[in-house]
Amino acid sequence: MLKFFAFGRSSAKRRSVSLLAAVLTAVSLGANPMPAGAIVLDSALNEQVVMLPVHSGMDYVQLETTVYKPPGDGPFPLVVMNHGKALGSPRAQGRDRFVVIAREFVKRGYAVVVPMRKGFSKSTGDYIDSGCNMTAHGQTQADDLQGVLEFLETQPWVDKDRIVVAGQSYGGLTAMAFGTRTMPGVRGLINFAGGLKMHGGDCKWENSLVKAFADYGSKTALPSLWFYGENDQHFGPVLAQRMFDAYNHAGGRARLVAYGAFKKDAHTMSASRDGVNIWWPETERFLKEIGMPTDTVYALKDEVKIPKTEYASIENVDAVPYLGPRAREQYQVFLSKTNPRAFAISPTGAWSWAEDGDDPVEQAMLDCQKNSSQPCKLYAVDNNVVWEGAAPATLTANAATGAVVPASESAQKATGP
Repeated sequence: MLKFFAFGRSSAKRRSVSLLAAVLTAVSLGANPMPAGAIVLDSALNEQVVMLPVHSGMDYVQLETTVYKPPGDGPFPLVVMNHGKALGSPRAQGRDRFVVIAREFVKRGYAVVVPMRKGFSKSTGDYIDSGCNMTAHGQTQADDLQGVLEFLETQPWVDKDRIVVAGQSYGGLTAMAFGTRTMPGVRGLINFAGGLKMHGGDCKWENSLVKAFADYGSKTALPSLWFYGENDQHFGPVLAQRMFDAYNHAGGRARLVAYGAFKKDAHTMSASRDGVNIWWPETERFLKEIGMPTDTVYALKDEVKIPKTEYASIENVDAVPYLGPRAREQYQVFLSKTNPRAFAISPTGAWSWAEDGDDPVEQAMLDCQKNSSQPCKLYAVDNNVVWEGAAPATLTANAATGAVVPASESAQKATGP
């Protein structure tokens, strides 16, 4: 199981792809629309995906960007949320959406923008690896963030005087590095488990992180709010305290929320619906302190509840259609996971399960469909079987095996065949 730096996907509700919405929004943003492809839009949050034209340092790039807006023309207070980094090629990293966080801000009247930085996902340009120099890592990523904000400040729907910059993991490091720069209208920074963990070699990355935060603190006038959990598998309590102390002792203005253990890894807290009870009360207090709105002004529809069926009990592994022996073993793994969770299957023998994150239902369906020429359907959600079809008389010939794939840090998942 791999859970490093990448962030999760959407909230648990059914989605629809709308090319028209993406095109119309791209026009209003002055940006180039993404191709229809497999883009999934959350209509309840007016989710759109565009390519933002951005100057980053000396480079001109187009950044794949998710935008959430309340109804109307604005101007809206703005949150720019910055993503983490998965193991492997940044180009192979999928679009981060931060739907859990977006929901809390959109219903309070904010627009939320999530840019994929240079070299990540479909964004153009090349990712720059600064090795063990964490100070440089943060500032290089902050070049992209600054370019995004400079572009957004030209948009009529953005309230240029009420902006918050936030980030998770590598995105948290990015946000804190950006704090060293002066941009009118940015009132505060939110750091969800910020940092960058190095793997292998002799790099003293922990010490480099502490040095980076000291450097940022010495140059930052903006207040910041930090969240680090007790069982964070990347940046544990001792390292988090060292970074916080270095930042404040250098002159920074930060408040640390050192909360307890969260599920299996506190690094995933901000991606989980269950994490809202941890971060929102402190965030609300912080927003009030910096003069940002906190009252709920829009009612979002409740998440769609998928009805339970009487097809079989959820523990009945043999009742799941289409699966071969190895895939049934993965269904047993799925049964050991905590809610929210979902398991999807296809007549071709394809299958997928997902746990936690913004929307395990959507994640399971998307991953299953990647391996299937026929439509995937949900078999189980949380503790309920939701399958409405009849079990086949024989197993599909190509349903023999399934392989676990790397998971994002916000949602464990597996898929096959």
